[in-house]
Amino acid sequence: MNTLLDVLAASAPLAAGWAAHVRWLGRRLHVARRDPLTGLRTRDAFTHRATTLLKDPRAVVVLADVDQFKQINDTHGHAAGDMLLKATADRLTRHVGRKGVAGRLGGDEFAAVLIDEHGAAADLLALLCGILARPVDGQNPNVHTTVSLGWVRAADFPGEDLSGLLRRADESMYAAKQARSGLKRAGLGRLFATVAGRRSGRRGTRTTPPTLEVAA
Repeated sequence: MNTLLDVLAASAPLAAGWAAHVRWLGRRLHVARRDPLTGLRTRDAFTHRATTLLKDPRAVVVLADVDQFKQINDTHGHAAGDMLLKATADRLTRHVGRKGVAGRLGGDEFAAVLIDEHGAAADLLALLCGILARPVDGQNPNVHTTVSLGWVRAADFPGEDLSGLLRRADESMYAAKQARSGLKRAGLGRLFATVAGRRSGRRGTRTTPPTLEVAA
């Protein structure tokens, strides 16, 4: 009996140390899955959660891009740009809710998957456009911007994975940016957007808009 107690007593510090190590690993893993600036999920973490959500036929994929972000950074400084990114992330997260997921794909580009429980995605995203364009508390009042959104219902393209749906949402977002309409939905027709055209549009260069078949 004493031997057993001695063994347990000797192993207690080891067990405690292992438990602390597991907690430390868990915290490190959590940090690795979060963007350090905005707190949103990184691309890999977003992909993992979004892929699960796409099993729900009510899933909607959204891509958001801050308009004229480079100009804001160049004119008002990176601190102003960072503040804008943080505000965009916070607003997007609140709008998506706990049943959805939002992530920062890089730079000023964000993605989300939400569950459209009431068939009102178009109205909800139109509202989100307005919310994302609101002035940021504490921000330089001369900083004005909007956020262009592209979105697609997963049910409209059965069999397409997250990558394909993000591509369609991305092309719709580019169309919205070119048209300065704020919001576009990927329709059932094929969307066409050249890589060169998209890059020119993001720099603000005037280009001939690509041929598009979209539903507003």
